Amino acid sequence: MPPASDGDTPPVPSAPPPHLAISVVMPAYNESAFLGTAVAEVVAGLRDVGDPFEVLVVENGSRDETAAVADGVAATYPEVRALHLPDPDYGAALRAGLLAARGEVVVNFDVDYYDLGFVARARDRLGAADRPAVVVGSKRAAGAEDRRAWGRRVVTGVFAGVLRVGFGLGVSDTHGMKVLRREAVEPHARRCRSATDLFDTELILRVERAGLTAVELPVVVAERRPSRSPIWRRVPRTLGGLLRLRARAWSDPSLRRSR
Repeated sequence: MPPASDGDTPPVPSAPPPHLAISVVMPAYNESAFLGTAVAEVVAGLRDVGDPFEVLVVENGSRDETAAVADGVAATYPEVRALHLPDPDYGAALRAGLLAARGEVVVNFDVDYYDLGFVARARDRLGAADRPAVVVGSKRAAGAEDRRAWGRRVVTGVFAGVLRVGFGLGVSDTHGMKVLRREAVEPHARRCRSATDLFDTELILRVERAGLTAVELPVVVAERRPSRSPIWRRVPRTLGGLLRLRARAWSDPSLRRSR
């Protein structure tokens, strides 16, 4: 029998994606000064843990060299992937990273705010009998320490009060570090319509209203650099977003409370 021609050669099946325990999602906007160091520290810390992992740097609309730095760290570390979005949008970056992640759990870190000790505590909490879907690193939980400027602490307190009273949210914080069970949370992330400052708020609201559990652990928060967005600009933008989210919660069946 003549040898098979190239056209007769059966296709080689593609290798299945590797099993990953952890996906770290790090949005990056104009972070060229911090990004390389932050990724190096996160990669080194996760290598020490020993579980297979990936880091997704989601660069979004940067005007400095962040995109090039993101591609550079992805070329340097085999565990790192760089994603690029055209517009500056923190919430869209979180969503894109979560939907692209392959790990059993997804960790949200900021380039200037990350803590591998929190990840270890949160993973232990995910394994508890109540099987929470989300563990939030809360700046307001008992035992937390918020070292930021007083103005930002006040805004956080008011925001937390609005979420408690206006939405019945069960946790006191929705921003910052989080650890999520990907399979439980991903369908709700796909339904989220809020972006910028409120994607993670809507995500936790959807998780709770679907009958899943979100819990919080206290963390220490200290600024490594000034906020990218001044308070005077964020407050009206966030209030407008909350009003739209409140209206959506009334009209969207998937945002109604689970019974």
